[in-house]
Amino acid sequence: MKQTLFEKLWDAHKVMTLDDGDDLIAIDHVFLHERTGAATLNSLARDQRKPYDPSRVFCVIDHIVSNQENRGPNDSRIPNGEDFIQSVRDAAQMFELTLIDTDDPRQGITHVIAPELGLALPGMTIICPDSHTCSLGGVGALAWGVGSSTAEHAIATGTLRIKRPQQMRVHVTGVLQAPATAKDLALYLISTFGADGGKRCAIEFCGPAIDALSLEERLTLCNMAVEFSAFTAIIAPNTAVIDSMTERLNNRSPKFTQQVRNDWKALTSDQDAVYDFNLEIDAADIGPMITWGTSPQDAVPAGGQSQSSRYMGIDKNQPIAGIPIDGAFIGSCTNGRLSDLRAAAQYLRGQTVAQHVRAICVPGSQQVKRQAEKEGIDKVFKEAGFEWGTAGCAFCFYAGGATFKEGARVISSTNRNFEGRQGPNVRTHLASPQTVAASAIAGHIVDITQQDVQ
Repeated sequence: MKQTLFEKLWDAHKVMTLDDGDDLIAIDHVFLHERTGAATLNSLARDQRKPYDPSRVFCVIDHIVSNQENRGPNDSRIPNGEDFIQSVRDAAQMFELTLIDTDDPRQGITHVIAPELGLALPGMTIICPDSHTCSLGGVGALAWGVGSSTAEHAIATGTLRIKRPQQMRVHVTGVLQAPATAKDLALYLISTFGADGGKRCAIEFCGPAIDALSLEERLTLCNMAVEFSAFTAIIAPNTAVIDSMTERLNNRSPKFTQQVRNDWKALTSDQDAVYDFNLEIDAADIGPMITWGTSPQDAVPAGGQSQSSRYMGIDKNQPIAGIPIDGAFIGSCTNGRLSDLRAAAQYLRGQTVAQHVRAICVPGSQQVKRQAEKEGIDKVFKEAGFEWGTAGCAFCFYAGGATFKEGARVISSTNRNFEGRQGPNVRTHLASPQTVAASAIAGHIVDITQQDVQ
């Protein structure tokens, strides 16, 4: 019987089918973060249970840690945040789990460092109490976000009880034409089919336009699948992805064999495999996109017009380009990787951020930060007037501490534009890092198809 990639991974990890039709799925890796990780591990301790395999559990400090460049080991973005940080340290030590702490050179946003460190690999099953865990489908892993109690169960048993989701194929023809990016593709998809268009399916992205995406672009696209109401998303790894992940795994383990590489090459859907839903997109239709409302589906081409939004202070048929901004943010698990910073820097060289705009860049990991500084990208950002931060989730979301000023209008490379997502009454426009950079310079939202790159 012909199988999809999702079915192959699901069946490879299925321990058994239970009487009610749910499946028991083996989980390869569990990631925890400091905002909820201690609660999960302390609950495990109270129940007098232990991790099934401590080597498969990783605690990462990324969510509420300070993004200041010279932060201390306990500095947080929120009041009493150091208690969360210390609690997860203590809990990780109690169970002898891998802890990637604030001053660890491996530190960064979970979904950024997992592929960097070879901890998310093609064919794996991975969970984390974070909805954007689906990002890791970009390497060919089956990854999804869960609740803290669900994570506790997986840590204790190495398995999860879960109902098999339906499947959706999103086939993208053609090739994205610069300056359109994977972020623009994601926003186009969501705006075209709606924020509920993913129908809680396991989505496979495929087609010529997807084959042409780099590994980092694949991670960005899969990251936004949860904003499309998908259960998860996955992309079959091509030769370039397999080469990249082979190198990362070799750096972690010298026991890598050719057999593993051959197994990864087999991670593809069979021809004529059947999906429950099929969507078709032509990449030629996609240009730079910007959101105007309070859902990722509220997006239009940068040269287009908005609908009305009271919260956003925007009128119907108002041109998006030209709307003044107060802030700009580049970073997050969506667009905080090295390629994102390189692309944004092209619009910043020799330029200066508008005087009234607060502009911030926070690399997605310490590794990204080090490489960016080696290439002089940090100088480009700083000379343009951007604040340069240290790895973490930072201004992607407001947790009760550091943020933009109340009521500010911000253009952001992040994934969510909900009311108050980046601070009290802050109004967020989602866009690619390139559009964010160009808009920070101009002081208003820019259609970068009308801009020259430095």
